[in-house]
This record gives sequence, C-alpha cells and structure tokens, in this order.
Amino acid sequence: MASPSSSTAAATTNIMLAIYEKRTNSLDLYRPLRNYIVINYGEREAQNLEDDLQTLKELRTDIERGPTPADSLPARRDLLQKYYRALCAVESRFPISPDKDHINTVTFTWFDAFKNKQKAAQQNIHLGVDGRKQASHAFIAAAGAFAFLRDNVAMKASMGSSASVDVSVECVGMLERLMLAQAQECVFENTIAKGNTPGVCAKISRQVGLYYEEGLAALNVAPLNQHFDKNWLAHVQLKAALFYAEACYRYSLELHEKEEIAEEIARLKSGVAALTEAKKSCPRGAAQQLLDAMTKLESTLNRNLERAVKENERVYLMRVPTASSLPPLPAFSLVKPMPMNEVLDASKEKMFVRLVPDSSAKSLSRYTEMVDDIIRMQAEKLQQASELARVRLKEMDLPDSILALEGNSTLPTDLKEDVEAVQVCGGPAGLEGELQQLKDLRRVDQELLVQTEELLQKEATEDAQFRSQFGTRWTRPQSSTLTKNLLDRLNRFAANLKQAAESDGRIERSVRDHSALMSILDHRPIESALPSLSRPIMSLDANEDAVVGALKQSLRQLETLGAQRAGLEDMLKEMKRKDDILPKLMTLTGSHEDLYRKEIAKYDHICQEIAQNVEGQEQLLMHIQVQNDNFAAVFNLEDFKASREKSYKQIEAAIAKYREIKENINEGLKFYVTLQDAITNIKQQCSDFVMTRNIQCREMIEDVQRHIAGLSFQDNKSTGGYSYPAAGQAHQTPRPNSQQHTEPVHVSNPSHPPTPPYQPQQQPTMAGYAQSPSPYVSPPQQVPPPYHVPASGSPYPPPQHQQQPPVTLEYGQPAYPGWRGPYYNAAPQPGSMPRPPYTVQPPYPPNQSGYYRQ
Repeated sequence: MASPSSSTAAATTNIMLAIYEKRTNSLDLYRPLRNYIVINYGEREAQNLEDDLQTLKELRTDIERGPTPADSLPARRDLLQKYYRALCAVESRFPISPDKDHINTVTFTWFDAFKNKQKAAQQNIHLGVDGRKQASHAFIAAAGAFAFLRDNVAMKASMGSSASVDVSVECVGMLERLMLAQAQECVFENTIAKGNTPGVCAKISRQVGLYYEEGLAALNVAPLNQHFDKNWLAHVQLKAALFYAEACYRYSLELHEKEEIAEEIARLKSGVAALTEAKKSCPRGAAQQLLDAMTKLESTLNRNLERAVKENERVYLMRVPTASSLPPLPAFSLVKPMPMNEVLDASKEKMFVRLVPDSSAKSLSRYTEMVDDIIRMQAEKLQQASELARVRLKEMDLPDSILALEGNSTLPTDLKEDVEAVQVCGGPAGLEGELQQLKDLRRVDQELLVQTEELLQKEATEDAQFRSQFGTRWTRPQSSTLTKNLLDRLNRFAANLKQAAESDGRIERSVRDHSALMSILDHRPIESALPSLSRPIMSLDANEDAVVGALKQSLRQLETLGAQRAGLEDMLKEMKRKDDILPKLMTLTGSHEDLYRKEIAKYDHICQEIAQNVEGQEQLLMHIQVQNDNFAAVFNLEDFKASREKSYKQIEAAIAKYREIKENINEGLKFYVTLQDAITNIKQQCSDFVMTRNIQCREMIEDVQRHIAGLSFQDNKSTGGYSYPAAGQAHQTPRPNSQQHTEPVHVSNPSHPPTPPYQPQQQPTMAGYAQSPSPYVSPPQQVPPPYHVPASGSPYPPPQHQQQPPVTLEYGQPAYPGWRGPYYNAAPQPGSMPRPPYTVQPPYPPNQSGYYRQ
C-alpha cells in the first residue's frame, strides 16, 4: 500500500498562473488638472495645490514606467494602491469626460493583461484602476483585489464606449476564483508537510478542485472562452481533475483504515476515471510537469485499487457501489478574499480636499440634508419602538415575574445599590464591633480623666503636708487656689462623659430592639431574602408549563426584534458614511433632482425593514399582554406582587434604621476622639504645673532649712520672688523685679537662681473645644433622644470650655508677702528637715531651674 506522503499532486504540481500588470501609455495629468483649477478657482488656489499635483504626476510616472527587476513585489503593490487612492481623490474633485465643460483632454489608455495587442481608451477615470492589484505577491490579497474590482470597478468601466475584457465582471470574477484555488493549493501543500490526517488533507484538496472547477466553468463561456490562450484552459482543467483525484486518494486512505473497502474501491475508481478523462479532453499546451504529476498520481491510485480489489475478493466480499451513488466528497475552505475596502479607502486622502466647486458643494449640501432627514426620522422610530417595549414590559412586570418563578428574583436598581452600600460597610452584623469601639474610647477617656485628677490630688496632698509641717514658714499659695480652673474643666469633661455614656446606652438599646428588622440586610445575595413565585398547589388542567413556555417564546421574539433594530440603526449610519455622490455631481450634466431621487432610493429598503419591525413589535406586544394575563391568573401573580412589595418596604425600613444608627455611632466616635485630644491637652498642662510646683517646693525646703540653721544674712541686692498665676491662664509678659520690691531681700546664690513659676503652654484651639460656644453644647436638663437627631445636633455633649478670669498676679512680683530668697552660698544642713514626699528627680539639677530650656 502506498504511504500518504508518496508521490502525489502536492509534490510536483506547484505551478501557478500569474496575471501580469497592465501596460499603459504616457499621459500628462498635471497640466490639464492645473488649468482646470486656474480657470475655476484661480491661480492662487493652483499654487496652493502644487504639492498635490506634483505627487499625482510622480505616481503616474512610476505606473507608466512599469515594474523592474529592482522593484520588490510589496513595493509595487503599495504603489498601485496609492495610485488608486489618488485617482479616487481626483474623481471626486475633477470632472473628466468628453463634455465641453469638463476636463476633456485626458484619455486613459490601458492594454489588455492577456492580449497585449488589444487596448482600450476612454476619457473616463474609471478605466485606470483595474490592474493595480495584480502585483500582489499573496494569492489571497490578489483574490481580494479582483473581488473589489468585480464589486466596485468593473461595472463602471463597462459603461464607457471602450473597455477591455480583462476588466469585465466575468473576467475578474474568474480571476478571483483562480487566485483562491492557488491560495488553497498552497494551504494543501503545507498540510501535507505537517503530516495531517488523510481525512483533513482530503477535505482541503477537494476545495482546491472546487475553486479550479469554478474558474474552468467561467473560462468555457463567453466572453472568456475566446479571450484566453489554450494553455490557460488546459492548465485549469488539469488542475481541477488532479485535485479531485488527490481528494479521492486521501479519502480512500481514511476508508481503508476504517475497513470500508467497498467505498474505498469506488473512490479510487472515480479518481482514476477523472484523470483519464481530463487527459483525453484537455487541449494541448499544458506544462509537462503537470502532466507528469497526473501520471504519477494515476499510478498510485491504480496500485491501491488493485490491492483493495484483491482484499475485497478474498476477505470482505462487499458489493462496490457505483460512482453516481456516492455522496459528494467533503470539502473545507481555509482561504477567502482579503477585504480591500479599508486598504483602498480614499476618504482619508488629503489630496485636493479643498477643491470643491460652489455648485457641487451646494448640491451636495442639499442632498446631505435630505439624507439627514431620513436618518433622523428612522432613528426616532427605532428609539420610540425600543422605549415603548421597555414601558409595556415594565407595566406587565416582565421579565421579573418569569425570573421570580425560576428563583431569580431581582431588586430595583436603586434599592440594590443601597443594600450593597450597607453590606460594604459591614452591615448590621458589624454594628456590634463599632459599639465596642465606643466603649473602648469611652474607657480610655475616663482613664485619662482619672490620671489627670490624680496628678492634681497628689500635688495638693504634698502641699498640705508641708504646710502642716512648716506652719507659717510655708508661705506659698495653696494648690486649690491655683488649680481651680483646671478642676472645673475636668469636672465638665466628666459630666460630658456621663451624658455620652447615656447616649451610648440608647444606641445599644436601639440596635437590640431593631436587630430583627435589620437582619434582612445580612442576606447575601440580598435577592435570597425576597419571596419566590410558586406554582399553584392544585391545577385542573396542568398547563402551567405550556403557559410559561409560550410567554418565554414571545419574550425571546421581542428580544430578537430589539436586536434587529440595533442592527438597522447601525446600517443606517454606515450607509450615510459611505454615501458620497460628489463624483457624480462633478460629472452630472442633467437634472440634480433626478439624481437626488435616484440616490435617495437606496434608503427605501431599510426604511421598509424599520416599518415592518415596528409593526411586528406592536402585534407581538398585544400577544404578550394576553399571554401575561393568563400567566398572572394561573400563578396568582397579584398575591406575589403584594408579598414582594412588602419585602421591598422592609428592606427600605431596615436601610433607614441602619443609616440612623450608623450616623449616631459615627457621631459618638468623633466625639470621643475629639474629647480624648482635649483631655490629653489638659493632662499635659497639669503635668507641667505639677512639675513646676515640685521644683519650687524643693527650693523652698532648702531655703527654709537655711533660715532654721541661722545661716541667712541680709543682702542689699533684690531677689526674685515667685509668682503663681492661676493654672490654665495665658502667658503674661514678666516685668523686672527691681521695680516692684520696696524693701531689701536676701541675696540668692548666683549659681542657684530661683525657679520661674509654672506657666501652661499656649495650646491651639481644638475643634469642638474652642472658647466660642460649641455647636454640641446642650442644656444639662435636656436629655437628647437616641435617634432622629437634628442635623445640627448630636447625641454626645461636647467638652465645655468657659472663659477664664483674668490673671491678677504679675510676673516679677512676690507671690506672697515676706518671702525672701535663699542665703548666698548657704549650705543646707542635713537632717534638719524631711525630704520631699516624691522620689522622681527633676529633669534638671536642683540648682538650675531649666524646665523651660527644652
């Protein structure tokens, strides 16, 4: 048995037909076009368009020169495409025809691509575009070029007085099939090289033969049967037979693997018969290489046929079917013409874009208005039809009721978005965590208050202890007179915390009381909380499925009509985009109105389709209304709607209550954070006050000890006293002590200057704690409700600040009468007085009052 890769058509028949580029005569486009511009637009416009005219002249020169060995095929192809686009730009701006008012001195002459002695000449630009694609190196691109010629150019060229056969519709159609055949043949060769299965190779080979058969059919009828050389006909006929036989051979290999011997024999006989008939009827002139390939394939087919016949006679004993009874061989195409519309689209070309005659521009504007009116009216019909369908379906609660029956209930879009926003924030289940945050922040604020009060109480206790110990010698002001303002503020903060705790309690009770209401928001997805439409428990005729099925079918038909409307609207826009009648207006010699009517008629068929679509939808909606009424009666739709609306309202109420509680909690969180900043601020002030009092206490103890030891003496130099402004007051500028003392005082040790009195640091005003009235302050006797708080109110009282009384003492004056500074160089007597009741050392040595040197 011959192997699949043995000598076949793929190995020896890669002989392809080429279509050479058409030749043309020399033609001067530059001078006639420039003269036309000067006459109709003026010399200045001609100068402005000089670059475009030169570009067109160079393109024409390159085309006339023809291909040379130095030119690459892609470069030549690009040149032809560029020249075509330039001609399209010329066509839309310059009227070229024999008419006396047009450019009538330009005649395009092109020679037939297959009969070089035959030529055609026309005073028409359409004849010069047919050969521009023949230089393409890819058969698919060539097929696309010939398809473009057939659809866009061939009819225009045939309208002239002179035209060659090679640009006729029949010829370019045949060449398109021929190029596709040769492209598919290349695919077949690649398939064989890759080692694909015989079945796949058979399908591809059969399609090659079909393309050649289509080309052969066109070559055998007029006008092509008398135009092409016999060797063209012989080549295409042999290729068609060869690839049919190749498909039979490949298909027989697959049949042999399946042990379908009878059909294998019939296929092999059919392939041999096709080769034999082709060689008998084929005209002379075919390539010898192609004939050798056919002989080799025929030998392979006969060898496999002889083997299969012997196997059938000895083993299978199957009846062999006739060739006429066999089904057609399967075929599969892997090629198609390359779309050339975008490649050859000249609408983006900038050549002569400014050159439009006034009369043509006015006529074009008039036609454009007519087209716009049609587009606008039809688009409005389509939009109204779509809106009508949407409203009618909403009135019938479709398709929501069908979805509910299938367990796919839906929420209104705005309500679903609200639920998703709640769930993103944690939902009702997340409120417990936020309540715990409130408790934690309240506890921290309470602890800060206690710590601050303990600082002041400790300092007051120490001061009272020394006052009791030293009696009248302990002459500094009592702590209670200095800390009154601080204690008042702390008391107000404590009252605020107590009131806030009550608000927290109301929020916690609200969460507990409404947890059942808000629990619906924890369903994920939220649609699972909605009721479903159930089938009736009892049914007399059990036609529920039929009712639902008919309604679904009608809804699908309605959806199809909507999709058709979208396609019709796109089709309208595309038709308008491609609708360019400027070239026709440029060459028109008759009535513009006649041209308008003819061109506008292009839109009649799509207008009819739109009318049919709208009418069909109206009838379908009436039918759906009847079906939906039946559906509602069978499934008790009214009760379901009532239950669904109840669920919607429950969800809305749960969202409203959640938002209310959430806002109260957020207000509480902001209150505690702001209050914590305020308490931290006053705690720092109290710490500074206590530290300064402790340093001054140490210095006073040392001075009292010196007095008791009798080591003090009078000094003529004045000494600085201590000034104790009320804690929490603003810093005041000190005045020199020398101007305030009226009697001599003891001289202090220069190395041990007295400690300056405590002054609280200037603090920036905190939000909610400014000296101006706070927006959160409410009368103590009024208890705010836990919910429905006004926009300007809050369930939490703000920490209160009141205006402090002015300071009466001044820096540099003695804080109390009779105070004298320590004796100069007097050393303390150990053991004479007890040490202060604190053990923490000050931040600076006792002899250096450096607290404010930070």
